[in-house]
Amino acid sequence: MAMAVLPIIEAPDRRLKVRSEPVARVNDEIRRLLDDMVETMRVAPGIGLSAIQVGVAQRVIVTEVPEKTAEDQPAKATTLYLVNPEITWTSDSLVICEEGCLSIPDQFADLERPAEVAMRYLDRNGASQELKAAGVLARCLQHEMDHLEGILLVDRLSPVRRHMILRKLAKARKKPAFA
Repeated sequence: MAMAVLPIIEAPDRRLKVRSEPVARVNDEIRRLLDDMVETMRVAPGIGLSAIQVGVAQRVIVTEVPEKTAEDQPAKATTLYLVNPEITWTSDSLVICEEGCLSIPDQFADLERPAEVAMRYLDRNGASQELKAAGVLARCLQHEMDHLEGILLVDRLSPVRRHMILRKLAKARKKPAFA
């Protein structure tokens, strides 16, 4: 079956503020959603996507974070399918890095987050999995977990910075497509 590219909801759409519900069981419908989300994320392009960003209020995340390889090798990315993910541990060490979001196009902000996380989730076959992540993958997973709680990147910023980004987003929407 062909995968579909789903429309990505953009801020300030209220649907992005909804807390996502757990998935009762991983079935063909959830697997189709996971596949469509991966296709959507690749086309966007992005490295992570939560189901709420495509209008489905279920606890589902996909990520594809390029891994560093030898210098002469192209970076390869492992696709992760996470159903009902939960963070079970975060490191005490924090790092500040720039983040972007497919629901807040072309806007970036520095955020402080734990450097490492451990997670428990169900994979695309419904099997229980655990993983420990650092670097970009840890940041991506935390960002997508925020989405499942109805928290956006801008919600973690100062009111002034949040207002500035949302104003830029609104202004960009008003521009004609061929400007």
